[in-house]
Amino acid sequence: MKKLFVLLVLLPLMATAQNTEFVKGADVGFLTGQERHGVKFHDRNGQERECLELLKNDYQMGAIRMRVWVNPRGGSCDKNELLAMAKRVKALGMDLMVDFHYSDSWADPGKQPIPKAWLGHSYEQMKQDLREHTIDVLSLLKENGITPRWVQVGNETTNGLLWSVKTNERGWEVKDSLGHTIITHSMGHIKTEPQQYAGFIRVGYDAVKEIFPDAIVIIHLDRGHKQSIYDWNLDIVHKYGGKFDMIGMSLYPYWAMEGHPELNADDIITDCMANIRHCSEKYKCDVMIVETGYEVDERHPEKMEEGRRQLARVIREARTQTNGRCRGVFYWEPQCLPGGYKLGAFDSKAAPTAIMEGFVE
Repeated sequence: MKKLFVLLVLLPLMATAQNTEFVKGADVGFLTGQERHGVKFHDRNGQERECLELLKNDYQMGAIRMRVWVNPRGGSCDKNELLAMAKRVKALGMDLMVDFHYSDSWADPGKQPIPKAWLGHSYEQMKQDLREHTIDVLSLLKENGITPRWVQVGNETTNGLLWSVKTNERGWEVKDSLGHTIITHSMGHIKTEPQQYAGFIRVGYDAVKEIFPDAIVIIHLDRGHKQSIYDWNLDIVHKYGGKFDMIGMSLYPYWAMEGHPELNADDIITDCMANIRHCSEKYKCDVMIVETGYEVDERHPEKMEEGRRQLARVIREARTQTNGRCRGVFYWEPQCLPGGYKLGAFDSKAAPTAIMEGFVE
């Protein structure tokens, strides 16, 4: 009887702890390629370390996010690369987030390129393409004993899903004389085909649940500090029958301030926290910052210190200032080295910069 009484007392506390769990994680989609090219990672003391183990044990990360493309050139970020990384993640006891781009390459607010194999298909056929690709990738994970905790249906689908633009030989968007990207296929563009956009989101949601009923399905938009974007996009998704379990936000003060000198990082972070509270109340679901990043400049250590301060503030306030509705913060490609990408968090010796200390404050 005493054991039963103790159990009855502890159950509500256990449920509360589970419901308020806060996850820190990283997207490491470049990691396989880095390792293939011989990059060796080190800790703050210069000791060589395996990257995922370093992120988990030194920086309290409990989860890894991996993107997956449909038919990428060279196989980078395909389902097999995802599986290989997922096995490593599982071996370390970490959780996995799968980020479907539904493209052969990068999908973001400026473009959502339709996979080459899907071009020319009708809307109904493209929904079937999306469903089959989702099921194919997730079934591969399931067959290998991998269960993702979260699945993103689309990446930064602020302007819709499955719409293509004209690109140059390097893959960058080509713009017209007014500075607008030239849309070549608007199948799921939110402005021209809002109902089809929501339909793609719904098909992806249902496909995920078919394989992993307990997976948390995320809809992911950029500019987490812009409440109007979220109201506009998510209202359309709801209006036309789209579904999601959680809202994913990108939060990049650096990119938000680029070209906007009137903005500052602290106001952007404040606005993002307000938007998290707003969205969680309006749409009755949890929120997660699935991408963030801060500038690395080894010539100016003060920039990394500022990045550490901002990251620490984001994590602290996401935990304490969102009514318990923000469930985590993921850093996008922290293990990137300076040069190719400004907002990694490691230095040219493949060791953590001061930015990473924001995870342990």
